[in-house]
Amino acid sequence: MFTINCKGKIITLENPLVMGILNVTPDSFYQGHLEEGVGKMALMAQKMTEEGADIIDVGGQSTRPGSSGISADEELERVLPVIAAIHEADPAAIISVDTYYSKVAKAAVDAGASMVNDISGGNADPLMLSTVAALKVPFVCMHMKGIPANMQQDPQYENVTKEVMDFFIQQIEHCSNAGIADIIIDPGFGFGKRIDHNFSLLKNLSYFSILEKPLLIGISRKSTVYKTLGCTASEALNGTTVLNTLALNNGAAILRVHDVKEAREAITLFTAYKKTPQN
Repeated sequence: MFTINCKGKIITLENPLVMGILNVTPDSFYQGHLEEGVGKMALMAQKMTEEGADIIDVGGQSTRPGSSGISADEELERVLPVIAAIHEADPAAIISVDTYYSKVAKAAVDAGASMVNDISGGNADPLMLSTVAALKVPFVCMHMKGIPANMQQDPQYENVTKEVMDFFIQQIEHCSNAGIADIIIDPGFGFGKRIDHNFSLLKNLSYFSILEKPLLIGISRKSTVYKTLGCTASEALNGTTVLNTLALNNGAAILRVHDVKEAREAITLFTAYKKTPQN
């Protein structure tokens, strides 16, 4: 059983957790558009918590395939007011900041965040790992091949599970050597991976248990779901729930999702199923 220390609040992962996505961007296809305003964003976070979110993940820039990124200062302007508003409204809320900038990570934690979620796994900013270690907060270390601007331009692997595993073995060591106590791993579905790569990782998730780290899965409404089903991202809720359930069965400890209520229901049913003895 895993536990993580979020600025003094010990979170137990005896049962899987839900991380709700709050996009503070002008181009989000889902809830959380920048133009909604800080107050509306804080209300969205409150609604997620009421629906069963254990963590609110606040992100200030698009990392979808082909996106070019923004500066740390622009990202700060987007996320800091929202994080501060959520923290003021609910000081007990567990807030994660989705950033690969150490400057943003520090300011966000100072404003009320208690977790850092980095799509680069600490590789984009040489100061990130030492910064997170000094902040004494959990770190989500994600695998990404390339950068968002080019990551989906024909990514190639000989064995995607082995290569992602090798990355985590190396990066967990770097995180530990930097002094990070709580490391969460994320295989990075859709980040430099084709649909077949994503299904292979999903099928082989249980292998990552040898790393003895909580496993975060972020496949919510991604192209693996909607392209396989021949629908749009806005129509991909049912498919997302199916893949989230498979992820839970293969060892996922945290589901990062747009739709909190449905993810919480999946976890509740899965947990009841797992606890029922066979006759």
